[in-house]
Amino acid sequence: MAVLGIFLALGLLIFLAYKGFSVVVMAPVCALVAVLLSGMSILPSYTEIFLPNLANYLKVYFPFFLLGAIFGKAMEESGAAKAIAKAIVNKLGKERAVLAVVLSCAILTYGGISLFVVAFAVYPFAASVFKEADIPKRLLPVTIALGAFTFTMDAFPGTPQIQNSIPMKFYNTDLYAAPVVGIIATIIILCGGLAYIEWRKRTAQAKGEGYGTGHKNEPEFDENEALPSFGMSLLPLVSVLIVTLVLQKVVFPNWNIASWATQAPYNMAEGGITGTMNNWALIIGLLVGSILACLSNPKTMKVTIPKAINLGAIGSFLAILNTSSEVGFGNVIKSLPAFKSIANALIGINSNGSPLLSEAVAVNVLSGTTGSASGGMSIVLDMFGEKYMAWAAATGTSPELLHRVASMASGGMDTLPHNGAVITLLAITGLTHKQAYRDIFFITVLKTGTCFIMIFLQSFLHFV
Repeated sequence: MAVLGIFLALGLLIFLAYKGFSVVVMAPVCALVAVLLSGMSILPSYTEIFLPNLANYLKVYFPFFLLGAIFGKAMEESGAAKAIAKAIVNKLGKERAVLAVVLSCAILTYGGISLFVVAFAVYPFAASVFKEADIPKRLLPVTIALGAFTFTMDAFPGTPQIQNSIPMKFYNTDLYAAPVVGIIATIIILCGGLAYIEWRKRTAQAKGEGYGTGHKNEPEFDENEALPSFGMSLLPLVSVLIVTLVLQKVVFPNWNIASWATQAPYNMAEGGITGTMNNWALIIGLLVGSILACLSNPKTMKVTIPKAINLGAIGSFLAILNTSSEVGFGNVIKSLPAFKSIANALIGINSNGSPLLSEAVAVNVLSGTTGSASGGMSIVLDMFGEKYMAWAAATGTSPELLHRVASMASGGMDTLPHNGAVITLLAITGLTHKQAYRDIFFITVLKTGTCFIMIFLQSFLHFV
């Protein structure tokens, strides 16, 4: 009954999230269902397990959500995100409409802009060029998803997205961990995704299907809208990458802080100093990018700078509370006696080899279950991070590989139908799951499969 309760709670959370209920409210409710069926105390599980773990995630990752949201809002309100998308779409034209949309999303995401902001910024230009090229609109969500939700989210080395920063704390790595694995995976995902979408486009057009009519949420596209220059728009994105790279690779490695950081009042764990310093680098990079985004294009800002900052800050609260609630949910489940058998099964995968396969399966399963890449990965690494590190040391597996595999696996099955980003993307484009999710699911399978392909290749070729 206890094990059944765990799966019932997981299924209930998926169903309620899919139906539009807030995860902030439903995550503790579903967790307490599992607690009740396990015969444990409900209120202590809520106050002593759920809330402390929610707060711990909030404490560690709040700066990334806050600064990322402010950065994205400043890029949106100044028109910089639109300017970048418009320049790329105009340059490549309707003949390469799919590639233009994918590259627009990829550049914005890799520059540190939130996935949700990217979808809002790119959609008007993407819809316009798809309509001009007479490409079915139902293929627009998968095209945006390929550019924003896949390789630049967690595979390509250096991406400042939260999915690539979480493993740093656990493995003492940086954003550029396992660059060869990340680059090869990026090539597979990008080429495979583009080939699939182009095939779907040609098949539809051969049957006489075009962009279609009567669509909802058709954007009001103003070709003469005042936008900042491409160069000034690109400056904040480049600054995030450069500042983070210089700090992580040049400045912080030569900064010995162990002598004072491990003492009161900081009491940092010496083994986690490198990962913490790399988190500092990303915080500083996003701060610099946010300042430049606010100041580099003041004439095109649609709102005042204080209002842009306030809107970004407010927007970050729901995102981090959703993820923190999912982490609290996962830790309640982890505390249940019945979960030990599930944990042993996950850890037992490929027990005689490297921990990569076990890690990939566990992160994929939990990310898919919670509908959150960062939430699922955080739960797994909280539970098994130390075990994976010890396992890696015993088998000669690089911590950088653990980082890259965890990051890539988190962006796999998380995009199931109840995923918040998928629901938002479909709402932005005015389409339904029935119309567009089939193709998004293919990209999900491609992304998940690529992670396991890289584990298989690495076991033979031993690259990092």
